[in-house]
Amino acid sequence: MGIENLKKFVTSRRMWVVLLTGFSSGFPFLLVGGTLKTWLAEAHVDISTIGFFGAVSVAYSLKFFWAPIVDRYRLFLFGRRRSWILFTQILIAIGLFQMSTLSPESSLSTMAVVATVIAFLSATQDIAIDAYRREILSDDEMGLGSTLTQYGYRIAMLTSGGVAIGLVDPKSLNLTWNQLYMLMGVVMALTTLITLWAPEPPSDGREPKSLKEAVVEPFKEFFSRPGALFILSFVFLFKFGDAIGASMLNPFYVQMGYSNVEIALIAKTVGLVASLVGLLVGGLLIFKLGIVRSLWVFGVLQACSTAGFSLITFTGAQPWALGVTVVLEDICTGMGSAAFIAYLSIITNKHFTGTQFALLSALATSGRNIFSAVAGVMVKELG
Repeated sequence: MGIENLKKFVTSRRMWVVLLTGFSSGFPFLLVGGTLKTWLAEAHVDISTIGFFGAVSVAYSLKFFWAPIVDRYRLFLFGRRRSWILFTQILIAIGLFQMSTLSPESSLSTMAVVATVIAFLSATQDIAIDAYRREILSDDEMGLGSTLTQYGYRIAMLTSGGVAIGLVDPKSLNLTWNQLYMLMGVVMALTTLITLWAPEPPSDGREPKSLKEAVVEPFKEFFSRPGALFILSFVFLFKFGDAIGASMLNPFYVQMGYSNVEIALIAKTVGLVASLVGLLVGGLLIFKLGIVRSLWVFGVLQACSTAGFSLITFTGAQPWALGVTVVLEDICTGMGSAAFIAYLSIITNKHFTGTQFALLSALATSGRNIFSAVAGVMVKELG
């Protein structure tokens, strides 16, 4: 494809909507995760109780259970996808406003319930947005579209994570935590404007006609394909090694002797910039190479960059070694993520996009969410 097509894709309304819905998708994640835990820690909640709050995010790994409902039904006068996106955005905003009226000292259990509901609604929003992206973009646009989705998602996490926590600092705006969550609720409410502006995906009238069809047909259709088990194995393994390694990176940095300042500045800040560069480079290369070829190229680079952390075991706690390793790792991981999300999108059937994408993404993240628990044992045995 030529430069003119690339310019057309980048400047299209659909691509801007994909970027902005990526922001909407990522925005609630840390508000029921790391940011909320920071609030609890500053309120001197018991550390074991804070740990249990991690369970509120289990909805993100189980969303394929109710994805058929999102595939089957539409709400309001909007189409199948936009109605669910708008509905969940409104309820998430209300949930954040409700959170802003609570305090860990007097209503900790209520906070846990509200956070769980927000996580459930956020996971439901993800189902609808992932399906919307698949249906609004062509296969040729999917690589760049996946990159823009990740850009929006990571900017949202930066906003609701680092920026949000910074606003509570006395050296900044010195907001209270309740004021912060009120502000975050306003931002979430504004994301509804994105949905109102977004075009409706084309429909061929072949949506599931019953809930039973919405539950059964996505699996029946997928497993009737040649090589279905090979595809599932590939989806499971592509990010598996990366996820296992990443789960132990912070303890690794500490064990090697890096200070908290070095970890924050190099591994986190420089790493974020490198990952954004990797996403951009990946999206552009997918545009030239195609999705499947990019998966193989980026997958090899991803594996090599993960192995590159062994360099630090030879150099010791040298800032330059951490910088080189982190930049290479995050660029290659960003490239791999762009290709992988595009691949998950194109192998879903547009009639059952919500259910199939939710299932595939849950399988793809199982290394991070489930099997990373064995990483500590591996480190203990292997070094």
